[in-house]
Amino acid sequence: MTPLADGFHMPAEWERHAGTWMIWPERPDNWRLGAKPAQAAFAAVAAAIARFEPVTMMASAVQYANARKKLPQGVRLVEVSTNDCWARDIGASFVVNGEGELRGVDWPFNAWGGLENGLYFPWDQDDLVALKMLEMERAGRYRAPITLEGGAIHVDGQGTVLTTEACLLAQDRNPGITRETAEQRLRDYLGAETIIWLGAGVPGDETGGHVDNLACFIEPGVVLLSWCDDPADAHYAVSRDAEARLLAATDARGRRITVERITMPTPMFYTEEEVAGLDRTHTGTSRNAGERLAGSYVNFLIANGGVIAPCFGVATDVPAAETLARLFPGREIVMLPGREILLGGGNIHCITQQQPRRRHAA
Repeated sequence: MTPLADGFHMPAEWERHAGTWMIWPERPDNWRLGAKPAQAAFAAVAAAIARFEPVTMMASAVQYANARKKLPQGVRLVEVSTNDCWARDIGASFVVNGEGELRGVDWPFNAWGGLENGLYFPWDQDDLVALKMLEMERAGRYRAPITLEGGAIHVDGQGTVLTTEACLLAQDRNPGITRETAEQRLRDYLGAETIIWLGAGVPGDETGGHVDNLACFIEPGVVLLSWCDDPADAHYAVSRDAEARLLAATDARGRRITVERITMPTPMFYTEEEVAGLDRTHTGTSRNAGERLAGSYVNFLIANGGVIAPCFGVATDVPAAETLARLFPGREIVMLPGREILLGGGNIHCITQQQPRRRHAA
């Protein structure tokens, strides 16, 4: 059976959460200086989210004691083995039914491209994380028949999915996949009706173009898009193509999409010092000084009563914060330094996974 057949769907991120899941970073070929700066950044994100809702952090046996000392006592810490720490991409996508019952989708994971284009090997422990989460929550599990990461989708909770062709149709995830097959899988496992396809993702995004770095639903019928006004920037064409597709689309309820824009961060690049702090291995991601970072203010988490978003110490931080405050008048906007997370290839949305509230929960 599938979630759709059983009457389950994935709720929108702005709906009430039971809590948020994260994973403690430690991989030294992806996180510089033995992951200590990243651990401080992750701890700050966990502490900020914990002001609004419960947080569960997963950590390896080796890092458990260290994580416990660095995290607020209110953050639940559980021992889980992983290959890295991208909770959005390897964690369960939770679904609910009309009675408030909780289950989850377990998407097969292959490190964003498998042996051909994947960012590291092995990824076997990452591929078990969703199962372990669902076991801990005593929630039913659907193992999906399509390789997909949580950052490749956004939903409005009313039957509409937002995604990119760059990821969902990638042959290094699902060889031979067609658009029709991908759409049916999304309908079946997210309880959806309508798929809105964007094209490419943010230039330089190591995931191959996740939608959660480019655009997201902020309410039914409204999408926030990372925008660029510099014709010399590769994101200029990407953002205009995405806007044109959105404006031509209708959602599952027949609404035309309203597009809100948020500025692209001032261009940022890996420094010699940052790259020098990484271990070099044959099985991990290669990073080089001067390469552009795929920064985006869209990569935020909507929490209960708050929005936890990245800032980068650049000129665009202020207008981005003002845009978020205008678009989320009922939520507190919390901007946290995001460069250390960005150095690892993602940001706040990528390292978090929300769990919707069971209707009968206290």
